[in-house]
Amino acid sequence: MRFRSFLPVLAVVAVFGVMIAYDSGSGVPGLAPSVSAQAQTTPVMGYDHLDIPFFGEWASSGHADLTAEAWIHWNEDDPAVVPARCAQCHSSGGQLDFVGADGSAIGSIEAESFEPAVLQCTNCHNDQTLAKTDVTMPSGVVLSDLGREAVCMDCHQGRASGDTVATAIEDAGVDHDAVMDGQRFINIHYYAAAATRYGSEAGGGFEYPGKTYEPFFEHVSDFVTCQSCHDPHSLELEVVACATCHLGVETVEDVYEIRMPGSFVDYDGDGSTTTGIKTELANLEHLLLETMQAYAREVVGTPIGYNGNRYPYIFVDDNDDSVIGEGESTSYGSFTPRLLAAAYNYQVAHKDPGGFAHNAKYLIQLMYDSIEDLNAAMGDGTMAALVRPGDEVLASATPEVGLRAALTELQISGHVAASIRRDDAGHFDATAEAWRHWDGDGAVPASCATCHGADGLPFVLEHGVQIEQQVAQGMACTTCHVAEDDFSLLEVEDVTFPSGAILSFGTSGDNLCATCHQGRASTGTVDARIGGTDDDVMGEGLGFVNVHYFSAAASRFGGDAMGGYQYAGKDYVGFWPHVEEAATCTQCHDPHNQQVELTTCADCHDGAATIADVRTYRMFDGDFDGDGDSDEGGYYEIQSMIEQLYAAMQAYALETTGTGVVYSSAAYPYFFADGNTNGTPDAEEVNFGNKYRSWTPRLLRAAYNYQYAQKDPGSYVHNSQYMIQLLHDSLEDLGTDVSAMDRPDAPF
Repeated sequence: MRFRSFLPVLAVVAVFGVMIAYDSGSGVPGLAPSVSAQAQTTPVMGYDHLDIPFFGEWASSGHADLTAEAWIHWNEDDPAVVPARCAQCHSSGGQLDFVGADGSAIGSIEAESFEPAVLQCTNCHNDQTLAKTDVTMPSGVVLSDLGREAVCMDCHQGRASGDTVATAIEDAGVDHDAVMDGQRFINIHYYAAAATRYGSEAGGGFEYPGKTYEPFFEHVSDFVTCQSCHDPHSLELEVVACATCHLGVETVEDVYEIRMPGSFVDYDGDGSTTTGIKTELANLEHLLLETMQAYAREVVGTPIGYNGNRYPYIFVDDNDDSVIGEGESTSYGSFTPRLLAAAYNYQVAHKDPGGFAHNAKYLIQLMYDSIEDLNAAMGDGTMAALVRPGDEVLASATPEVGLRAALTELQISGHVAASIRRDDAGHFDATAEAWRHWDGDGAVPASCATCHGADGLPFVLEHGVQIEQQVAQGMACTTCHVAEDDFSLLEVEDVTFPSGAILSFGTSGDNLCATCHQGRASTGTVDARIGGTDDDVMGEGLGFVNVHYFSAAASRFGGDAMGGYQYAGKDYVGFWPHVEEAATCTQCHDPHNQQVELTTCADCHDGAATIADVRTYRMFDGDFDGDGDSDEGGYYEIQSMIEQLYAAMQAYALETTGTGVVYSSAAYPYFFADGNTNGTPDAEEVNFGNKYRSWTPRLLRAAYNYQYAQKDPGSYVHNSQYMIQLLHDSLEDLGTDVSAMDRPDAPF
């Protein structure tokens, strides 16, 4: 215990040295001249006239806490010194050695051990740290072009990464559910805020193969560095700064309750999308720990428990009561690859208490995937039925199976709910192809930037032209709102559709939605591609025309926008007005999570509780698909016609061109040659090199309308009669007998 009394003396001497330098006029070495001394008199050793820059803030921080484990952990060692492997962050001298401020090599520790000492002014304020712009993360990734946060990130990055876990699993060479001989828990260490913040770019968490993860969390332009959110000396959160955007925030507890519109999905499955993200993370931690315990009990056979205050954190739960008591001290040694990865991710989330602000979505994805992977070994198939953002319209009519109806009963019993969510809604899902497609290019080209860049839409509205934009992590508030005047919507008077038609939803704000949700092609686009080629001739240079995705606005305007391929001599319905209470995009969809506002539907359609109910709605008379049933929902009429059109296209292709055609909705350019003529898009066929090339004008027109129907899955509500007309005419043009199929009248 001799060292415990010596440590304060070291700190005082170090601070005294700083004061002498400052008092003599030389200043603290490397201290930026713009930093002014705090108006505070601090008497030390008879010097009572010295103003110590930010002394009070520093003295109250964890960096100067002489009682903290971070500084006294080695007190009982003999000798009481900090080993080199820990000294970079747990000794003032070690940190100076690492950054090269002591004249040694930069980025390494030369000495074998260091005297314990809290961090001092000179640890952050020296020529080396002021010039530092790069940080090497435990994954080996080098983050470059950083600012003053680089010195923070040297320590707040953790000591392990997902690669550390992956290497241990690979070296073990065992099956997913086999025990790894001698494997101990892998700990990321504490307060790894930088690893969380940079998400998949840093690879701090164990990222499961085949999954896409949230990259760097951008937040907003004025709050992107450690120092813009935390006081660099006291380390306290600058709550006043949070209140700049988060109105009403006055305390740290208020920050816990923040929930941004870009996060209005139910991550933890408790039925609420309004609780603070910190609560969502805490509940998912509970779920993950319970799943780990269920897996350890049912698959491994050795109960597991966690105690965040006792190293090594993961213990054998001798009495299997889910609590690690004082008498339970056996380190867990029955890790399987699945359990090791999940336990690591649990610790990643648990040991970054500010993760809810640093990059909550990355942590949510890590925990979700860990839960999913563990349950795969317990024979629980409910995870496969999880409803992810964008799937609501396509989800099966089967009711969801809940992980827990509520989070009050923390029991899993090996069953995981389909009610938890991994990713955000499409506008904010930074893992989606809509935002990740240009990662390798480094920028979003002007032709795509209006809808696929966070700043693209406001730029084109202001300037009338588009330029290359930065790769985005999804939409920002300012993509649709004016930040300077209480976040009103950007104004769009009218919208020019791909057909050239200039149309408007009026003053509802829907024109803003329609700017992107209009598609990228029209009847005229297809006709221009066909040129003068005869209907059944494989024309030179003919290729598929893709309308693009979610062209809901084009569907709403029907024949006025000409978003589908409209056959010559046919009449088509125009704008579908629906009813006054449900006439706009945002009356039917939540503007932030895009989910259908089912309560709005229920006002007229009794019993509208789920999307499955909406699919049964029937607004117009007629047997449109010719199956003899004129009572089935509009959704089912359209789906039946889509299936008939696909079959007709395949039959026509073989008969007319001799080359079969198959379709894959998830692979560009969607239509591929069916080499084995089995009518199925086999894995070896779905690639760009095998794209379908035997187009005739007749087949191209039908394929365009088929894709149009596929890529507006809500067309049965947006304008069912227009979609049915397009499908009916495509079938008729391919030679299908449509005599039993009613065609809607036009116009409305």
